[in-house]
Amino acid sequence: MARGAFFLPLNTAYTPAEVEYFISDATPRVFLADPARAETLRPVAAAHGVRLMTLSGDGQGSLPDMAASQPDQFTPKARTGADLAAILYTSGTTGRSKGAMLSQDNLLSNARVLADLWRFTAQDVLLHALPIFHTHGLFVATNISLLTGGQMIFHPGFDLEAVIAALPRATAMMGVPTFYPRLLGDPRLNRDLVGHMRLFISGSAPLLAETHTAFEARTGLRILERYGMTETNMSTSNPYEGERRAGTVGFPLPGVELRIMADGAEVAPGEVGVIEVRGPNVFQGYWQMPEKTREELRPDGWFITGDLATRDAEGYVTIVGRAKDLIISGGFNIYPKEVEEVLDGLPGVLESAVIGLPHPDFGEGVFAVLARQPGGEIDLTAIREAVQTQLARFKHPKGYKIVEALPRNTMGKVQKAELRKTHAEVFRST
Repeated sequence: MARGAFFLPLNTAYTPAEVEYFISDATPRVFLADPARAETLRPVAAAHGVRLMTLSGDGQGSLPDMAASQPDQFTPKARTGADLAAILYTSGTTGRSKGAMLSQDNLLSNARVLADLWRFTAQDVLLHALPIFHTHGLFVATNISLLTGGQMIFHPGFDLEAVIAALPRATAMMGVPTFYPRLLGDPRLNRDLVGHMRLFISGSAPLLAETHTAFEARTGLRILERYGMTETNMSTSNPYEGERRAGTVGFPLPGVELRIMADGAEVAPGEVGVIEVRGPNVFQGYWQMPEKTREELRPDGWFITGDLATRDAEGYVTIVGRAKDLIISGGFNIYPKEVEEVLDGLPGVLESAVIGLPHPDFGEGVFAVLARQPGGEIDLTAIREAVQTQLARFKHPKGYKIVEALPRNTMGKVQKAELRKTHAEVFRST
């Protein structure tokens, strides 16, 4: 940026208690909020010596008021591609959220590669209904349009009626898996409606193979699925021209190296290992977490993603799971321990285990298994009410199960794999 600042976007659904962690960890100088939430967030900003300013969706607030009184010319600060552009917080399964530091070159290199690979031009009109506090909507979608000079139909969120109305004017749409079942549920989705479209993209969570098949049968268009992370933006993609294989995330992007590792060596085709990537898209490290950076970002530039995958003989990559217990629901990363800490402090709960289960709409749904205190009872109505006040809505469990005890191995570790197997059909059968 002209003044040498960098950007930290936050989910507007976060509660003040959740925002406080990011403010305390990132130590920003300015905190920008919607005027409607200013009073509830002001104590958080004040507690950490941060200047709170406001900006509403219609352009009103203290920030534009201040800008109007400033000189119309200033001397920009020299910037380079290696300078930090943004910090995006990503969730893990241990510890608190980590701030991934992304440089100007990280973002620009990825946008250039994707614009070329996906054939974006100034003639494209991108239908954008993604959140802009996440790398998918904030950088991938927006930067490609800005780079190529195309147009965007910019929506504040996915509203079925609005998206149906906009499709005839668009040529491309980037979405998360929740978008496509909702579109398929509307009889107006047909070949005529999408006759002007050339590309539908899905990412941020796995897309069910049956959704691929149903969408192609209805529209004649095959969804392009890709793979990325906050720390890398996009790393792989199914081909624009060529076979887009349902259930896979395609090939490494041009300029991006990908290997699948186990026990310090690359695995053979078809075998499972952890994805590692290296390239100009890979982030600079975690904000104020040098130890965590050393654990996950090797000195030679290889980033250990923690995602488990296979690669077939033709090179298609398939994500088969996560080495960590991160839940991705509707494209949002959810850190199970954060939800568990809230649940464990509620009346009647001895301990909890939060897992992600297959969900036909969200990819994964948050599911909580609650072990009751000896001789105690758990009031699920009270549990749900408490969760609403302490966690953003996308983190709320979509289902609960009360048990006498959580399953453990001989080392005393809770067996989440067993819980996922036991409850795998919970959301599919509802």
